[in-house]
Amino acid sequence: MYSTLGPNYVIYLLALLPAIMLPLIYLLNEQRNVPVSSTRAQCNEIWNTVCSRSVWQPMGFVYLYNCLQVGNAAWREFLKTVLHFTANQLNIILILAYVLLYLGIIAYKYYFISWSWRSVYIVTTLLNGFLSALQVLLIKGMTFGLSPFVFALGDDAFAEFIGGVQFLPTTIMMVHLCPSGSEGASYAMFTTVANSASTTSSAFSTMLLRIWDVSKAAFERGDLSGMVNLTLLTTALQVSAILFVGLLPHTKEGLAELGRASSKSSIGGFIFLAITLLSISYAVMVGILNIVNPGWAGES
Repeated sequence: MYSTLGPNYVIYLLALLPAIMLPLIYLLNEQRNVPVSSTRAQCNEIWNTVCSRSVWQPMGFVYLYNCLQVGNAAWREFLKTVLHFTANQLNIILILAYVLLYLGIIAYKYYFISWSWRSVYIVTTLLNGFLSALQVLLIKGMTFGLSPFVFALGDDAFAEFIGGVQFLPTTIMMVHLCPSGSEGASYAMFTTVANSASTTSSAFSTMLLRIWDVSKAAFERGDLSGMVNLTLLTTALQVSAILFVGLLPHTKEGLAELGRASSKSSIGGFIFLAITLLSISYAVMVGILNIVNPGWAGES
């Protein structure tokens, strides 16, 4: 659409679709004039919440797991420079990835919801590691008779399906961790922890670009050794997250049992909040450096 109709129609379409959803707002079942606790009371409630082991232990797992899902920041450049993927092909991969992300959520809801949370993360992490390792075969040109586009399509897009399967267990856990009366603020904090870990992981993936030469110039001269090494490193980091799965309760019943059996720890709550704030600060700093001084981390 962009290449044939231009950017104007793309912008119109992006503006039209959300506008179509606006009338549906009136169908929401909203409770009005609900008493709301003061900001100080909500902050105290959140502090008491994060000091509980039933909160900082499973959320610690979410943070560590997301931090270790380090992507290969040079992968898109490899697809464009070495495999000569067009913008349309890259968009097709992105669209299919979003579709499979939704299908992954549906698959958990109807097929994997009876699994324990640990089993879900163990199986999906190992499967994701296998798919990431397949990228090495694509780099070396071993696609088993398939075109590079089809091979990359199945590899990249199916990884989003795995992310969809992991999404609901994490969300269910966060919902059960929210204290009564501060559900909105608590849930926002828990999602901030997960998102800050993801942004930290993304920033760290940029830092890894300086270890080996994965620049566009290296790709153009046929030097792919750095790309192979970087792919193996990021795959190992992603799979290593499985070592922390013991921090995660098996089910929501196990989470409730952990809450009844655990005591409060101010140190645990402080570390939990400090790491979250530092992660956000680090991600913001890296983002600013990428704008002010592009290439500071060694990327092309």
